[in-house]
Amino acid sequence: MKLQWFDDESGVQSSGAPTQADLTAVGVTTDVLAVDPVAYQPPLDALKAEHGYIEQDIVQLAPDTENLDAICAKFADEHLHLDDEVRYVLEGEGIFDIRSADDRWMRVTVQKGDLIVVPANLHHRFLLTDQKSIRCVRLFKDASGWVPHYRATP
Repeated sequence: MKLQWFDDESGVQSSGAPTQADLTAVGVTTDVLAVDPVAYQPPLDALKAEHGYIEQDIVQLAPDTENLDAICAKFADEHLHLDDEVRYVLEGEGIFDIRSADDRWMRVTVQKGDLIVVPANLHHRFLLTDQKSIRCVRLFKDASGWVPHYRATP
């Protein structure tokens, strides 16, 4: 997992990097799990039991995914969900831009083995890296909670 501050207007990394404390301040939790399918399921089962996640699936995006640009566009604008967004990366990588406590972008690049939980009602966006490939496990309390609610722009 890689953390950096991101300046949306200039499109470049700001100086310094956010810390785990910055993520914790807005309720984001992270972990690194074994990628072996037998080894990663028990920690996910514990997370499901602790937080009431009842559904699990695997989603995969790749350069040859039909309508990839349209799929990614749904989550590229700042939004929130009414349910936690839980992703455990099996392959590839992706970017979560997450609003910090002082309303700056924290750029979190997740890679193979990374688990991230973006809590409900926290503004964020999701992008693919230049690799344009990610395969991850998703956990849900209710799949309807993953409808994006976009932040109004002034």
